Amino acid sequence: MRAWILRTLVVLATLLGASAPGLAQAASKPIPIKVVVVTTFEIGADAGDVAGEFQPWVEGWPLKQEIKVPGIRHVARYSDDGVLAIVSDMRGRTRESVAALILSNQFDLTKAYWIVSGIAGVDPASASVGSAAWARYVVDADPIYEVDDREIPADWPYGLYSNDADRPNVKGKAEGSSAMVWTLDRGLVDWAYDLTKGVKLPDNPDLAKLRAGYVKEPQALRPPFVLQGDALGAVRFWHGTHRTQWARDWVKLWTDGAGTFTMSDCEDQGILDVLDAHADSGRIDRRRVLVLRTASNYTRPPLGEPTFPRVLHDDGAKAAFEAEFLVGGVVARDLVKNWDRHALALPQVGAR
Repeated sequence: MRAWILRTLVVLATLLGASAPGLAQAASKPIPIKVVVVTTFEIGADAGDVAGEFQPWVEGWPLKQEIKVPGIRHVARYSDDGVLAIVSDMRGRTRESVAALILSNQFDLTKAYWIVSGIAGVDPASASVGSAAWARYVVDADPIYEVDDREIPADWPYGLYSNDADRPNVKGKAEGSSAMVWTLDRGLVDWAYDLTKGVKLPDNPDLAKLRAGYVKEPQALRPPFVLQGDALGAVRFWHGTHRTQWARDWVKLWTDGAGTFTMSDCEDQGILDVLDAHADSGRIDRRRVLVLRTASNYTRPPLGEPTFPRVLHDDGAKAAFEAEFLVGGVVARDLVKNWDRHALALPQVGAR
């Protein structure tokens, strides 16, 4: 009986073809994936125009095959050698897209490595615009109490503080809401950093002009470079000197002093939350996750200067888009090239 049903599905899929892609996929074997790349947005087309986060991977790998994944709005792309990239969309939509990918029966993700590849704001104390940071920790800034800054007590540094706490810089709770902090596999992060720390990133006079005002901060003045630095995720955009200090404090608080705020983005907390939720399902390997954020702008202006009028810069964004694939692509290529080894065990610095 089961054999008859399977033969029927195959015949129907052949007859219906593109009009029934879900049925066709159900009758076929899941596509084995070695590397999943999660980008969060694309500006226009997937190739041939002004690039967003997705296009550098599509053109640079290249990813020639298209596939529609139910629950993901943007068409996914993959290659015959096992690299799959998606556009998750931003903020809350990211969770939906990553969950849809994990639950899809179109792919075998059981041994896949994940590279979260996106642009971010950078703390000028940590790095410069155009730089790329591999995260050791991802910290969630969404479950939070907020008091209008015009009404906070005089001895508070800002009006943001943890759930179930009564003042800033006290660790509260977020039960039923978030794990608050996720630790990436240190050996894997160290390996990715070691492999890419010498990558030369784009620099030009426009970027030099953007960083010129940060005269008292040597890391902000450096030409773009690769580093290890931690990511703070919040669905809202924020900017400014006081908020940057809050971000530093928040990351220190939730990592018990081990983390250093480096990159600010809107999606990493959602991605890690969903991956953790499915960690025990057997569909993914939670240890095989990397977060790469590249700096499109600083999280605050130079010391003593007003926050406005300009926060985001086209030159910074362009450099950040390029840096994503220049750095992340090196790691993806090594994973694919040495898949016979990496499929069995996580890579480590110095391991052969």
